[in-house]
Amino acid sequence: MDLLIVDTLDAEVRQWLESRHTVRYAPELAQDLKAFRLALCNVRALILPASVAFGAKTLPLAPMMRAVGRINSGAENIDAEACQRAGIEVVRSATATAQAEAEFMIGAILSMLRRVPVEGADGMRVGRELGACTVGLIGMPPAARAMASMLSGFGCRVIGYEPSLHASDGVWDRWKVAPMPLRELIETSDALAVQLNYFTRYQGLIGERLLPWCKPNQVMVSVSHSGVFDEKSLADALRSGRMAAGWIDSLEPGALDEGRPLHGIGNLQITPRLASTTRESRLRSAWAVARRIDELLMATPVAPPEFRPTAPGEPLDLAAEPESP
Repeated sequence: MDLLIVDTLDAEVRQWLESRHTVRYAPELAQDLKAFRLALCNVRALILPASVAFGAKTLPLAPMMRAVGRINSGAENIDAEACQRAGIEVVRSATATAQAEAEFMIGAILSMLRRVPVEGADGMRVGRELGACTVGLIGMPPAARAMASMLSGFGCRVIGYEPSLHASDGVWDRWKVAPMPLRELIETSDALAVQLNYFTRYQGLIGERLLPWCKPNQVMVSVSHSGVFDEKSLADALRSGRMAAGWIDSLEPGALDEGRPLHGIGNLQITPRLASTTRESRLRSAWAVARRIDELLMATPVAPPEFRPTAPGEPLDLAAEPESP
């Protein structure tokens, strides 16, 4: 089989793939992991939802696999290193969700600025306007470019931090974002938009060395993996009121359980990966993933079985083959 689709997929995209490859469309396998694993033995490519992991333990069950695609949400539970070692490409669209994520983060910031009042110069508790804010972008993926463009329409000052970009890189000028060291950015920003691509080296990066210095009454929205935050430091900043409100769109399971630092914090809002999931972004992403998987399947056709000619009377070793009835 060329392709197993376990995620829900737009009918037009699915029909296009079915016209070019042998396809099994089985979203129900996402709820039956045993059946999912059994289905991998002769599959060359997969499209998986965020709820289904793929990694070192699954690879031996998929000897023909060449590509694993994901339409939306993160790829943290796809073991990219194991896939690379096995010659499997992880297929995602780098730009399909940028507009959706940018709109989500701006909407979250607008909501928090108005919904969580601060004390004005006259002593009244009032909301704030986005146009009067400095917005700090932590991470510079494609969504940051869309966000910077939209924020300019509000009249915001936009600053940014990206560990993989030097301050002299031309991206900063092209995207109209002023580069700044991370601590200075956190000290300066009225609103933070965290969209840093997650690597294990960033675990707890935004923690006790940074959050005690955040600007008073700061609001923060994050579409990054929640592992970039140190839970206790974030909880302290929110409970103390120094950070007025937080919004995390991707929180690891159990982080709000009783006994964990973020349990019971009223000024923290959690959403289940809504930022990247819109009708439009899913369709853009589905086509991008489908076309790339099509390219990979076309470029690596299934090799026919090898047959060795034998001379008349030559004995054959059929010990490993089942006997014919």
